Amino acid sequence: MIASHLPVLLIIVPLLGAVLAALSRHGFVAWLVALLASAATMAVAFALLWRVQAEGLISYRIGGWAPELGIEYRIDAVSAFIVVLVSAIAFLTMIYARRSVLAEISAERVAWFYTMLLLCVAGLLGIAATGDAFNAFVFLEVSSLATYTLIALGRDRRALVAAYQYLIVGTIGATLYVIGVGLIYLSTGTLNIGLIVERLASLQGSRALTVAEAFIVVGIALKLALFPLHAWLPNAYAYAPSAATVLLASTATKVAVYLLARYLFTVFGGDIDVGAIPISAILIGLSVAAMFIPSAAAIFQNDVKRILALSSVGQIGYITLGLALANQTGLTGGLLHLFNHALMKGAAFMAIGAVVYRAGTARLDDLSGIGRTMPWTVAALTIAGLALIGVPGTSGFVSKYYLILGALEAGLGWLAILIVASSLLAVLYVGRIVEVVWFREPAAVARECREAPLELLLPMWILAGATIWFGIDAEWPVGLAASAARVLLGGAP
Repeated sequence: MIASHLPVLLIIVPLLGAVLAALSRHGFVAWLVALLASAATMAVAFALLWRVQAEGLISYRIGGWAPELGIEYRIDAVSAFIVVLVSAIAFLTMIYARRSVLAEISAERVAWFYTMLLLCVAGLLGIAATGDAFNAFVFLEVSSLATYTLIALGRDRRALVAAYQYLIVGTIGATLYVIGVGLIYLSTGTLNIGLIVERLASLQGSRALTVAEAFIVVGIALKLALFPLHAWLPNAYAYAPSAATVLLASTATKVAVYLLARYLFTVFGGDIDVGAIPISAILIGLSVAAMFIPSAAAIFQNDVKRILALSSVGQIGYITLGLALANQTGLTGGLLHLFNHALMKGAAFMAIGAVVYRAGTARLDDLSGIGRTMPWTVAALTIAGLALIGVPGTSGFVSKYYLILGALEAGLGWLAILIVASSLLAVLYVGRIVEVVWFREPAAVARECREAPLELLLPMWILAGATIWFGIDAEWPVGLAASAARVLLGGAP
């Protein structure tokens, strides 16, 4: 009986957890509720993945209403891939959060922090699970409103400015998205994505659909921080509480990429170009720019959180490049990098959060030699950095390898060269961090630090270990990404 309701439980469990966390008003109780809710959500997500692999597409109609009248949840290989990633990262974040949150957020706000964290998770999972275009907008706003609050809870006063900047940009993006959905509804008479796909077949060449696709692509691009629409992201990641940064960097932009891929390939049938506008070529150009320009800017930053934030913009470029290539190998590489980047960036932000927990700062100048007093923490940061570069033996190498193969398969040899060249920039900013934290004499701050507590090290090393494991044995994530790519390209799961 419960198995038949797994798609809706995926959303109800974190929503219920958010309510209970808010009602508890006690930091430890709220954390315990959040931990249990995220664990149950992860179990539901893995159960859905197993069912999708065994049975194929799962359709769940809310209230039993037909798709024409009600909301339908649709879980296929693509959405199952995303919900497993989001729920697993959320669970590890909850383990990590207790110590980190106590150090960074005042006691009276801790329960609200976990409430917002669970609401954000519910919204992200809802975007992946829903088969309704407007319902995706609702969940997009649920996750965004929770995110604005999470960022604003940062202890630095600049967190308020960062949250406000993100609110403005996020509102513009959501408005563009909902305008596009409205145009689709006027053209098809439905908001159900499955029915939209059926009815669009007879409406090819419609000017309204061309405009709708343009609005939706730009709106989602703002949400996923595609260069040059990324200005909100560095401040948001740098000034948010560490636990919030871990969740957002690992999941929020990834779900936005999923939504973009769902529209480009499922709704608009893989015809990425909009009328006479070569969206594919533009997306390749912006992806390449993202791979180079923010990464170059990261080299000159002094705040490690900001370095990692700018790095995230660059890594998003690799993911969107996979979408732009629009072939099986390239798309597999893009989706695989989405998965791998969640692991490596989650580990990196957990590590720097642990450094902030002990040292009280993320400024690189103050962290000289801190690897000698926090070796396990800094080792995890180093592994994540090597994966960002794409060093063989890390998961980052595997996904970049698939992207290179996808570029060669598309006859774009120059693009394969640029993928390799862009990794050299990562060598510079990662190398700079490694040189300071390992090879310089310990600064005064570093000498007074000691290793992070186990609650911070455990989830950090699960992600760092997975980054190494999936760099050596990538069969499972490659299989998931390949299945998702086949579904997006219109093949069998």
